[in-house]
Amino acid sequence: MYGALWRVLPGPWWIRLLIVLVLLAAVLYGLFFYVFPWVSDIVYPQEVAVE
Repeated sequence: MYGALWRVLPGPWWIRLLIVLVLLAAVLYGLFFYVFPWVSDIVYPQEVAVE
């Protein structure tokens, strides 16, 4: 899967690396600012009881 993604990206290896890093940063931004806050409203870790 990663090899196919690497072959589809245009340019030399350093431009591909830059594109992958930008995509990774965008995914992490989306997770931290949209997905994780939404999930935290649904899941309440304070209600977990370990006996």
